[in-house]
Amino acid sequence: MRILIVTAGSRGDVAPFTGLGRRLLDVGHRVTVATHPPFASLVGGCGLDHRSLPGDPYELIRARTRASSPEEVRAATTEFLGQLADGVVAAVADGTDLVLTAFGPASFSQAAGEAVGVPVIGTYLAPAFATREFPLPGMPDGDDLGPEGNVAAGRALLARAGALQDGLLTRLRARLGLPTAASQARAGEIRPVFHGFSPLVVPRPADWPSEVEVTGYWWPARPHGWRPPAELVDFLQAGPAPVFIGFGSMAPGQGERLAELVVAAAARAKVRAVVQAGWAGLSAVGDDVLAIGDLPHDWLFPRTSAVVHHAGAGTTAAGLRAGVPAVAVPVMADQPYWADRLHRLGVAPRPLPFHELTAEALGTAITACTAEPGHRRRAVELAHHIAAEDGAAAVLGRIGVAHDG
Repeated sequence: MRILIVTAGSRGDVAPFTGLGRRLLDVGHRVTVATHPPFASLVGGCGLDHRSLPGDPYELIRARTRASSPEEVRAATTEFLGQLADGVVAAVADGTDLVLTAFGPASFSQAAGEAVGVPVIGTYLAPAFATREFPLPGMPDGDDLGPEGNVAAGRALLARAGALQDGLLTRLRARLGLPTAASQARAGEIRPVFHGFSPLVVPRPADWPSEVEVTGYWWPARPHGWRPPAELVDFLQAGPAPVFIGFGSMAPGQGERLAELVVAAAARAKVRAVVQAGWAGLSAVGDDVLAIGDLPHDWLFPRTSAVVHHAGAGTTAAGLRAGVPAVAVPVMADQPYWADRLHRLGVAPRPLPFHELTAEALGTAITACTAEPGHRRRAVELAHHIAAEDGAAAVLGRIGVAHDG
């Protein structure tokens, strides 16, 4: 079967689908990942085909961080989504038997699938259905509002997110000759939906719709032939396990400021550090600090004493898998949600919001993380149980049933 995976955003929105794609490839499917051009080598290095989606997520994040008004944020987002919608339609029309879609482009994937008569399955990396049991990722304060408050606020959040796409989606569906009723257009109508995170991290709410499941993580595939840089291997062997510090796709253009900050924080905490450049462009240097580029977290994180990160879904998962404690420095979107989950799970001290980040605050947080043995003990325990899960199996099983039918 020809399977097209559609995902958009940063590296953390793409990497988990390389693992799911490889599992599908291993059982005989032909798998293509439709995503942005910067991730073509990541996708291809994992043995999967790539189709290009237009739109630059780096520029979108930079525009959102530099915007001086909500109107500027909305304009930048609308422009990105318009390019994305056209790209998704073209990718699906290029030929496939089944579409697996991330949440962000789900409405566009649904429309494109309807237009060519191809089924669409939701494959989401964060909770995407309102529930009485907890606030959804992306809610402004993240506070538990009680059962009725949580579900009402969750529905309102999803409605606001959908409203950003409504005009584009209506025009797109009309262009494709499809009904434009909201009940048929919204991503919430896709079934089945599989959420690729562990039920030990976020248990499936009892009030979610049927055919909306939590499967366990889809671990990123490691590119064929990858080897760690010799400089990194030497650094790791030269002293105690370092702390990892990286902010992923966050803070583009703030590399110089952040580099000085993290070097000072590592010195305050008296730890060695491996600092990942990310989209911020960190280039930290020091006797006990090594700057690195992009590399598989599943290789590096188990060799660290703790991980400091922005609490994106993918990096959060990698830290949990490695069984190391964390310092969460959330910036936006779903990151405060995952940061709160890490703290509640007992593997991290209280989150340090990015807007409160200073060398002193980060140094103190690193010390609190590494000096408390309970964080590491709980991280190791949780990693052991997560390792027993097979998040891809439920998706493969459903695809097998659909294919047999």
